[in-house]
Parts: sequence; C-alpha cells; structure tokens
Amino acid sequence: MEAKDVRRKFTEFFTDRGHEAVPSASIIPHDATLLFTNSGMVPFKPFFQGTEKPPYSRATTVQKCVRAGGKHNDLDEVGRTARHLTFFEMMGNFSFGDYFKEDAIPFAWDLLTDTFGLPADKLWVTCHLTDDEAEEIWATKVGVPRERIQRLDEDNWWRMADTGPNGPCSEIFYDLGPEYGPDGGPANLEADARFVEIWNLVFMQFDQHADGTQVPLPKPSIDTGAGLERVLMVLQGVGSVWETDEFVKLLGRASELTGVADGADPKSDVSLRILADHARSTTFMINDGVFPSNEDRGYVLRRIMRRAIRHAYLLGRNEPTLAELVHTVVDLMGDDYPEIRDNVDNIAQIVEREEVRFRETIATGLSILDSEMASLDAGGTLPGRVAFTLHDTHGFPLELTQEIVEERGATVDVDGFTAAMAEQRERARADQKSKAGEVDVSTFVALADEHGPTEFVGRDQLTDVQATVLWVGDEGIVLDHTPFYAESGGQIGDIGTISGPHGVVDIVDTTHAVPGVTLHHATGAATALGVGDHVTASIDVDRRAAIRRNHTGTHLLHSALRRVLGDHVQQQGSWVGPDRLRFDFSHFEQVTPEQTREIEDMVNADVLGNSTTSHIEMSMDDAKAKGAIAFFGDKYGDQVRVLEAGPNSIELCGGTHVQALGDIGPLKIVSESSIGSNIRRVEAVTGTATIDMLRDEQAIVAQAADALGVPTDDVLEGLNRRLDDLANARKELDAMRRAAAVGRADELAADATDGVVVARIDDLDRDSLRDLAVAIRDKGVASVALGAALEGGGVALVAAVAEESPLHAGDWIADAAKLVGGGGKKAPDLSVAGGRDPEQLEAALDLIRAGAGITQ
Repeated sequence: MEAKDVRRKFTEFFTDRGHEAVPSASIIPHDATLLFTNSGMVPFKPFFQGTEKPPYSRATTVQKCVRAGGKHNDLDEVGRTARHLTFFEMMGNFSFGDYFKEDAIPFAWDLLTDTFGLPADKLWVTCHLTDDEAEEIWATKVGVPRERIQRLDEDNWWRMADTGPNGPCSEIFYDLGPEYGPDGGPANLEADARFVEIWNLVFMQFDQHADGTQVPLPKPSIDTGAGLERVLMVLQGVGSVWETDEFVKLLGRASELTGVADGADPKSDVSLRILADHARSTTFMINDGVFPSNEDRGYVLRRIMRRAIRHAYLLGRNEPTLAELVHTVVDLMGDDYPEIRDNVDNIAQIVEREEVRFRETIATGLSILDSEMASLDAGGTLPGRVAFTLHDTHGFPLELTQEIVEERGATVDVDGFTAAMAEQRERARADQKSKAGEVDVSTFVALADEHGPTEFVGRDQLTDVQATVLWVGDEGIVLDHTPFYAESGGQIGDIGTISGPHGVVDIVDTTHAVPGVTLHHATGAATALGVGDHVTASIDVDRRAAIRRNHTGTHLLHSALRRVLGDHVQQQGSWVGPDRLRFDFSHFEQVTPEQTREIEDMVNADVLGNSTTSHIEMSMDDAKAKGAIAFFGDKYGDQVRVLEAGPNSIELCGGTHVQALGDIGPLKIVSESSIGSNIRRVEAVTGTATIDMLRDEQAIVAQAADALGVPTDDVLEGLNRRLDDLANARKELDAMRRAAAVGRADELAADATDGVVVARIDDLDRDSLRDLAVAIRDKGVASVALGAALEGGGVALVAAVAEESPLHAGDWIADAAKLVGGGGKKAPDLSVAGGRDPEQLEAALDLIRAGAGITQ
C-alpha cells in the first residue's frame, strides 16, 4: 500500500462514519504561539478551546505539518534517525463533543486491522495510570490481550497548555520484531527502536483552572493523530521512513543528481536523507507563503534550504540541486496536493535563486571555517565573532555553523555571536496583546453562544443603524448588529458614535473580541450605556470611503506587481487606513523607477476603465474555480467573499470596497523599500490624498522657482545654472587655496631637517595638502610628509619623496595611517592616506618623524 492509498483509505474510513473530510490547513497557523502547524489538531484549536463553534461535530484530516524551529524542532535529528522529519503528514479524526472513548478506540483498531490489514498480535497499547475506562474498552470491546496493554504516567497525559482542555491519551504501537531490540513493550525504554508509536488517541475530558483544579468538561472531545510516514513504515514492512515508497523515489532522484548511491556510506546517507526531507519541507513552506528571509518563519526556511545546499555541496554537487528535487516532490505528491503542482514554477524559481545566491559564498565561508577550526584545540570553542562573520557576510545561519563545528568535536561561543548580532537583530516587535483588554475571553464566547455572531450590516448601512446593547464594559460595547467594520485582513477598524438614551459614546476603534463578536472600543462606555439599551450606531462615513478606496487600490496594486515583477510576488502583509495604504510582498530586489511607473500605469488604467466591482459570497470551492487568490493573514471558512476588481484582479477578501474602480481616483506610489531579506514594501495614496500630495509638491516647486527667480517651468534649468555657478565658485576657491598652499612651500622647505619635512597643516583639504607636499619636494626636499585634520572630520596624510630619498612614500606613512584609524595605497613616490581619528594625528606625525630618523 503506497502513501496515496493510505491517505485515501484513512479519509474514506472516517467519512463513511459521518466525519467531515476537512482539507489540510496551511502550514502557517492562525495561532500567534506557533511558528508552524505542527500537529493535526492545530487548525481545530479554537473549537477545543471553545472560542469558536465548529461547523461539524466530527471531522477527519490529513494535515501538512512542520517541526523545525521553536519548541517543536526535529531539524537536527533529520537524516540521523529512522523516523525524524521536518515535514510530515498527520492523519487524524476529531470529535467536538460528539463521540468519545467508546467509539474512538474501536474506530482506530478497525482501521488498522481491517482496512490496513495490520496483524493484531503486533499491536500494543498504552493507557494512563488513572484511565481504567480506556483499558476496559481496549480489553473487552476491542479484544486486546491485557498483557499487551501497558499503563504509563505523564507520557499518557495530554495538555494543550498550563490551563484549559486536557486529559489522558492512549497510544498504539507496532512491534517491528526482535531484530530491532529487546521485548517488554513500549514501556521498556530500551525497546524504543522496536516499538513504533503509530497513533495517539487523546481524550479531552477535563478543564484545568489556574488554581490547579480539574473540572470535567460538559462535552468531552476526541483528538487523534497518526503519522502517515510511520504508518507507511509498518504497512510496507520496512525499518525506517526513508525506505517508504515516496522517500525511496526522492532519495533515488537525489542519488541521480549527486552521483552518490544511497547506502554507499553512512555519512553520505545522512546527506541524501537531508536533501530528501528538506526538499519536501521547502516545497510546502514556500507554497503556503513562507519566503526565505532573516526573520521568523522565513529564517527557519532559509536555514532548512541552506542546510540542504551545504549537504549537496558535501556530496560534490556544484549545480543547483534543491530546485530539481522540488519537481520530484511535486511529481510524487501533486495528485494529493494539487496546489503545489499549480505553483511549481514559482516554488522552483524561489529555491533556485536562493541556492545560487548561497552557493556564491559557501566555498569561501567553509574555507574561513576550516582555517579557524584548524587553530582550535580538540573540544575548543569557535569565537562568536567568526560565527557572526559567517552569518553576516557569507549567509551561514548560526545553527548551520554550530552543526558543522559540532561534527568536528567543538562548540560555538553563542553568547559572543549574540552580542555581535544584537545591534543588527534589533527589531520592533508588534504588540500582540489583545485589544479586548483584560476581559476574560469566555465572556465573549458566552455572548456568541447566547446571541450568535454580531451581524455586520455596514456594507449597505453606514449611519443611523438601530441596535441593542448586549454587553458593555470599560473596554467597549457589543451590539447585536453593527455598521462598524472590525479590524481584519489589513483593514483598520471603523470609528464613529453610538447614541443611547443617556448620551453619546465616541467609538475610537473596532476589533473582534473573539471570532464573530465585534467589540466597539470606547472610554467610559459603561457610564452612558447599559445592557438592553436601544441605540443608534453611525460610522465616520468619509473615513470609511477613504479606506474603501485604499483597500480596493491595494488589490489592484497586488495584481499589477505580479504582472510586472512575476508570479513569485506574494503578499506578506498589508495595512489599509484612510490616508494611505501599505503593501508588503516577496521580491528579491529593489523595484526600479521604470517598474514603478509601469505598475502605477497599470493600476490607473484599471481605475480609468471604471469597471463595476463584484464582491459576493460563495463557497471556497467555487472561489478556487474562479481563480481567486488569498490575501495573506486572513482566515477563511467554507463560505468566502470574492472581490472581482476589474479585468485583472480576483481575490478572497472580507473587507469593504468601492462599487466601481473609478471611485478610487488616481493611485500614486510614494515609497518603495526593503523591510527584510527578500521582502519589499510599497506605500501609496489614492483619491483626494493623491491630489493633496500633488498640491504640496506644486507648492514646493513654486517656492523653489521664487527662490531661483525663474518661472516654475524653468525650475530645473534654473537649479542647474545655480549648481554650475556654485561648482565654478568652488573650483576658483580651490585654485586660490592651492596657490596659497604652494606659496607656503618656500617657507616649509626652508625648515627642512636633513632633507626631511614633517608638518601639520590643518587649514587645507586633501587635494591641497597633496599639492603642497609635491611643491615642497620640488623645492629640493627629498622627503616630505604632511598631515591635516579635515574640516568635515577625519584625517589626511600625504607623503611625497624624491628619487634620491631612501624612503618609500607608502611604507613611510603606513603605520601612521593605521594609528589614525585608516589606510591608503602604498605608492613609492607619492602616497595619500586617510583616517577617522584626528586626536591621534600628532602621535601619527611623531611616528612618521621616527621613520625618517628625526626628532621634533
């Protein structure tokens, strides 16, 4: 049975038993506590926590997962063990208050023994010490011999966090046989290689409070996870995940590319396995919107990619390798994950660009590392400054340097690295505290349970909306329906007023307290409004209109960026306010002025076309069929809103938008910049803001014209004339200074000691100082050295020597140049050097005198 068969049969087994087949969620979770989706239950976490109502009572998934970075990190083990992977697939079935142990346990057993055909006598089970109920079901309802049911402690208790849902779990293990280790079942810690965990059944039946008390949940739930790769191991009768069907083909392709056979050598086997695993994680991470960078998820991806590239290099491969393996991953898994097939060209382009970039520096970096390692004693420590140089100049992630160093029996001074990195790695972290204040989130969950979600009517009704107050506190107000848009998808929340029988409250922001419940932020709301009050809600209409223009403009901008720069452009964030819009996107170089103009022209052509927008709700499947793409950061359900904005833009978006593109008005890009490795940011204005900006610029031009005494149309010509005049005046002044300097040559030559002049002249620039030194030499002085503290800061040193001088000009002032914090070219007859530290100039001149054998 191959991987594709296992995915299909697992899903069919549970859909036949009333489960909703839920497609795999993104690797990027909607959970601020996680870098990546690392288990099958992550997408369902809000259902288990009670912050969202599930649309189904039971579900089944085959979920894409990554464990690399953060608390859950298997990266360093990959390739060295039989089972660790950075990317894996977690099959699972879930019950949200529907069935419990008495059904979940037989489901698992029937699937493994009947559908998959695993021999029952090879399966072992563990239960928690306190879970007599689970053991009874395994023994009496399923028929597992009690000698193959073992009771464990903490290993069989699952917690989501320090507080919240938790409960015992029951794990199913497969016995690979005596050739893999001693007997004794999974409880025997020495038998880990023999007994492979293939499925974990979690029984969520308690709610732990902050004081440590455990309260039974009113509706216990089920969360199970069966690792696809481990299940394949036992189904295909092999001893490691690397011998399963998809990995055998991936490793075969890696062997073809590198010319190194799998199984030829333990070290090369590790490298081939790393290539195979990292090709899978790279493919799926990039497809889901992660882009190699130096921050957060992007940093983890870059570390994975560069680790793979280094191992390809170790195998003697000098051409791009990872990009080739991406195509193999797509060939193997594209039927079950069609999105990677649709996106394969973009994924491969990003991978190849990163690979080429790193290969340009890897040889130099490894050479530096080899040199530094050669000077270390056995078990020594690589200085942090070296690790920093490898990171900053040659692109070696710290962890890659650590891995290489540890392979050679040494360590890295991480504290020294951290100190060297501190200044560069400082980044402002967005405040992630909930805008809902200190109110217990359960308050809002209870509101949603009692009254349903807040009805948003603000697409059609903006003012004088009649509503009822459902909750009021110091933090704000919850209504039964509202015209206020709650901040999401990059669009900021509305402001306005809520008027009640006892006064008017100014709303300063609008957010989601929990999904589905809109919180209107106001100060002192509790003194003016009460629960049950009938109120009138009105938003700031002009502000909303400006936000709509910018939001639809963002969609047009995204489309134009992709058409001009390429399909690799993916949104990495956005901010839409009334005065401007900001759009962050993946791209590997600065957008040129010519590209910027082309992008603006495309957007404004769509605006002038004045197409009517379509913003309608449909199923996710219908949206995909229409070719809609998702905006970064939004969370989508089965029903989504699709915005069609002109002939070139169709995207999923729940925000508010103009009715026709002409309403946007002119769009103007005001800035383009880098905000991280491979991440660019553009800011733009639309509508009246564009007109205001043009007026401001016209006013500046008019003021400049007045100052130059020319008409506005001739400002550039007038400015160039003034600049020419200024340049000519400077030339004349420089000529006068040089003439004056040369005029001092007689005076200084007369003070020569044994044919040597060393002097400090502070009122000259670098060129005048050089001319003076040459003039003194031409007066018959064999060796001349002059120093100056420059007006703009820094130091200049000049040496000029005649043919009969025993001195070499460059060598004579070299040490002095170092003393003032600089250097220069070492010409034999005329040498100019510079430095940063004028306080050391006198000491530097003394050093020059000593070099000529004279004292002051």
